[in-house]
Amino acid sequence: MSFLAAASTTSPESTQQAIGYPTLFLLVLIGALVPVVPTGALVSSAAVVAFHQTAPFALLLVFVVAALAAFLGDVSLYWLGQRGMGSKNGSRWLEALRARAPEDRLTQAQEKLDDHGIAVLVLSRLVPAGRIPVMLACLLAKMPLRTFARGDIPACLAWAVTYQLIGILGGSLFNEPWEGVVAAVVLTVVLSLAPGVWRRMRRTAPR
Repeated sequence: MSFLAAASTTSPESTQQAIGYPTLFLLVLIGALVPVVPTGALVSSAAVVAFHQTAPFALLLVFVVAALAAFLGDVSLYWLGQRGMGSKNGSRWLEALRARAPEDRLTQAQEKLDDHGIAVLVLSRLVPAGRIPVMLACLLAKMPLRTFARGDIPACLAWAVTYQLIGILGGSLFNEPWEGVVAAVVLTVVLSLAPGVWRRMRRTAPR
């Protein structure tokens, strides 16, 4: 009876938190390892939901969970890439990185790495599709894992803050959480597609 009584008094908000934070952590971690999951949209959506909750530290928890998951995913992927670099036949993780880093983007990433060092990791996390070319450039430069991790900490913190602010903006504009989630997802998708559209327009523009 005591269990049923406790269950009956559990608020939907508490249930959302118990399920939502582990789910967010897992999805962001997977998205960092397999760069096809739109992790920015996930963080923005979670921030919208947290914005509408009454729990005092909901937004802070979203920030901590997202940044930690992104950092662990980045470091794990870099470590796997290092193993591929040291292997005679490479690895599927390294091949996946190369497949998602066009030659021109890789060249630009290598030039920025030469000019700015590990500080370029912060920008690579904020620019859509910029993380993988820079990570591959770090691998090709044989940057130690410890050095990469040191530069990736502020990168993941800045990334989590940026997409959380997008979610807070979406949440503040609408009364219903689902409306804010839709707005946040649309905005993150537009931001992620904009650089690619701009590059294609520049290539096709007459000179």
